[in-house]
Amino acid sequence: MKHDDASGAAGAAGAPVASAAENAYAATKAAILDGDVPAGSMLSEGDVATRLGISRTPVREAFLRLQVEGWLRLYPKRGALVVPPEPGEARDVLEARVLVETSGVSAASATAAGAEVLALSMQERLEEQRLAHGSDDLAAFAEHDLAFHRCIVEAGGNALLLGFQDSLSDHERRMSTRSLWRRKDSSELVLAQHAGLIEAVRRRDPGWFEERLREHLTTVHHRLLGP
Repeated sequence: MKHDDASGAAGAAGAPVASAAENAYAATKAAILDGDVPAGSMLSEGDVATRLGISRTPVREAFLRLQVEGWLRLYPKRGALVVPPEPGEARDVLEARVLVETSGVSAASATAAGAEVLALSMQERLEEQRLAHGSDDLAAFAEHDLAFHRCIVEAGGNALLLGFQDSLSDHERRMSTRSLWRRKDSSELVLAQHAGLIEAVRRRDPGWFEERLREHLTTVHHRLLGP
């Protein structure tokens, strides 16, 4: 209890509790998305607080935030359930990503200059991903993959769709837990398909981009989630 009281006092004076809550949120969410805490398992405020070396108060705030986002379901005096994915979630994520990213390409393709700016941005991220692939930096490869697809949505200039894309990326991160990038043949295929997406953008052909993106995402999901 002394630990809680001290942290509470610090929060009244400044930002320590808020900072601790942000750290607890980030650490717990990462554990969920990366599969360190399996779906369907229970989390305890006390256990998380002990592991992070903080009081329960910021952990409670973090759990509430994660419940709002749909990752946890809180049960008073029992803990927090890591919410399992809904049936068909992988399919829904794929379809949503196709719609959101194709929208970005359609907006960029309105002008030749816009399409070229997007293509150059995608190419830059693809080169970074190739470097990560060459050095077997799996974490960097995954991060550059996210950046590659995010810049497509950014090109659309719609802040709401960009926020939606970030949410979709979280769901996909939990589905994959980065296992895809541990397969050399899979990551090489991703690089080749990304190059094809850039070609479609340079041609200013959103319809062709959509076909290639659907093929790309379907291949990725099949390798991640198939037998």
